[in-house]
Formats: sequence, structure tokens, C-alpha cells
Amino acid sequence: MPNIKPVSDLRNYAEVLRDVAIGRPVFLTRNGHGRYAILDIEEYQEYERMKAMQWLMGELEKGRRSGEEEGYIPFEDVFRELGVDEAAQCDDESE
Repeated sequence: MPNIKPVSDLRNYAEVLRDVAIGRPVFLTRNGHGRYAILDIEEYQEYERMKAMQWLMGELEKGRRSGEEEGYIPFEDVFRELGVDEAAQCDDESE
């Protein structure tokens, strides 16, 4: 069951924070409407990781579709475009 409190309960913030745990955020309302969420820092960090992963997966999917629709760029062209010496790259990989 969600833990919902009015924002005015923050006057006694120690009690509000005591109720926060992983998987148990506290939701604060203002004028009877949900406005804020207080969650454990580990849960927030996991949320940020998942958000970044979702963004990255979307970008990878865009690249895959682009490659299939418009053709892939040979790695030699990528190295040349980036100004990277192909021979140096191959030497680095063999070490």
C-alpha cells in the first residue's frame, strides 16, 4: 500500500524520512494532489541507470535501423572520418 502524506508533514521531516525504504517511497501531496516522491538513494540510482539504459537501447535501435535502411559504413571509413590510424588500431588489438 503506498505511503501518502501531505507535504505539510515535512515539518516533522525525520518521521517522514523514517518511512522511506527501498521499494517503499513516500508520496507527498499538495492540495490533495500527488506532487512529490521521496525515495531511497539506491532506488533513485537504479532508476537513473534504467533510464540511461533505456535511452541507450533506443539509440542502438535507431542505429541498427539506419544501417539496415541506408547501409552500414565500413570501419575503414569510420577510422578515416575520425582521423584514427587503422594500423595503430590493429596494433593495439594484437597486444
